[in-house]
Amino acid sequence: MASTAGKVIKCKAAVAWEAGKPLVIEEVEVAPPQAMEVRIKILFTSLCHTDVYFWEAKGQTPVFPRIFGHEAGGIVESVGEGVTELAPGDHVLPVFTGECKDCAHCKSEESNMCTLLRINTDRGVMIGDGQSRFSINGKPIYHFVGTSTFSEYTVIHVGCVAKINPDAPLDKVCVLSCGISTGLGATLNVAKPPRGSTVAVFGLGAVGLAAAEGAKMAGASRIIGVDLNPKRFVEAKKFGVTEFVNPSDFDKPVQEVLAEMTDGGVDRSIECTGNINAMISAFECVHDGWGVAVLVGVPHKDAVFKTHPMNLLNERTLKGTFFGNYKPRSDIPAVVEKYMNKELELEKFITHEVPFSEINKAFDYMLKGDSLRCIIRMQEE
Repeated sequence: MASTAGKVIKCKAAVAWEAGKPLVIEEVEVAPPQAMEVRIKILFTSLCHTDVYFWEAKGQTPVFPRIFGHEAGGIVESVGEGVTELAPGDHVLPVFTGECKDCAHCKSEESNMCTLLRINTDRGVMIGDGQSRFSINGKPIYHFVGTSTFSEYTVIHVGCVAKINPDAPLDKVCVLSCGISTGLGATLNVAKPPRGSTVAVFGLGAVGLAAAEGAKMAGASRIIGVDLNPKRFVEAKKFGVTEFVNPSDFDKPVQEVLAEMTDGGVDRSIECTGNINAMISAFECVHDGWGVAVLVGVPHKDAVFKTHPMNLLNERTLKGTFFGNYKPRSDIPAVVEKYMNKELELEKFITHEVPFSEINKAFDYMLKGDSLRCIIRMQEE
């Protein structure tokens, strides 16, 4: 690996030239890492709904041409000046948000929202010098959330890279660098359901199923899945969901349905859709006196959360979370160990696998709604 250090690497990357159009496999030039950056050989990446959302350019500033991708696993190829915690050959997970370890958030035990490196979906360049490390014929190709893993090699700020157990299979643990950790942490780190409690999970996509898995790991006795798509109910049983509610089956608000099912309300709820009405329902369905609702899904920019103040005064708690409250560098290695110790099963989240040359199939699977996670093999033999 060291023979390429300090040099430009030519490799394949899937470039999004414009919104909603199929990605094109191109030869790109990847510049060497600068100060506090690492260059990583990506072995496996997976497609997350966030990639699809920004590829479609819905509701945000479009930045093209761009290399998407942010759930991945790889090996460090070279490191830039000042990088001491990582070395060539280390096995790593890139993460869309970071941990500088110096700011007030990083020094707080309560926060993972690093001032320097928290997610920025509009920025298409490195924060060190405002330049892209990707180019084609001298023209820049923009980064996505600091990771851009739909490239055989990528350059990432060291604060957004988690060093993990080299024995962990990267084609499995790569899914921990975004959605699965987000749902799992929302339950284990934020909702913290007591053993024997009742938990409702709104939205049974990959994040919601990870939240359900967290509830199962915590020892919840009832896990109620709430979703408008009845096809998801069968799959959800694998993740510990014990009961199902489809809001469209009732002529009253789903929070009332859940309260009737649970003698006044659930102990914990986790909302994973981003739909504002689901968010309100998730809060209003928790039991007074001790109920806790956790919001995970990202709402529309114009959405407004409305509820009667008495719902709060009656001792219900409303919380939000970002990336499951995990600090990327400090905490994600331990989540990988949960998989290695067989406390956490990841295989059931992986529904498809494709070679890099067929990356657009992964988008098709996601858009059809029949994919939790599709693994993309980056290095084709």
